[in-house]
Amino acid sequence: MSNRDIGIEILEGIREIKSYKAGQRNLRTRKFKTPAPPRKIRAKLHLSQAEFAGLMGVSVRTVQDWEQGRRTPSGPAGALLRIAEQYPKIFLQLS
Repeated sequence: MSNRDIGIEILEGIREIKSYKAGQRNLRTRKFKTPAPPRKIRAKLHLSQAEFAGLMGVSVRTVQDWEQGRRTPSGPAGALLRIAEQYPKIFLQLS
């Protein structure tokens, strides 16, 4: 079990927000690199659309829509694509 005190963490977060709004501090932010197109990532991994869809947790139709530009991966799919691109060995271990 963790010895975390969620109440204290929430209060600290609220204090950080207040000091940020008052101009007394900067919040930490991160910029994430946009992943390569899904087709390029899939080709690099030598996966069929069905295999890639299975690892991504989406339908084959979704992968086809991404690859043909009808849809854009968002949210968790974008994060998984970044992992697939930057850490292909780890991505291929997903099942």
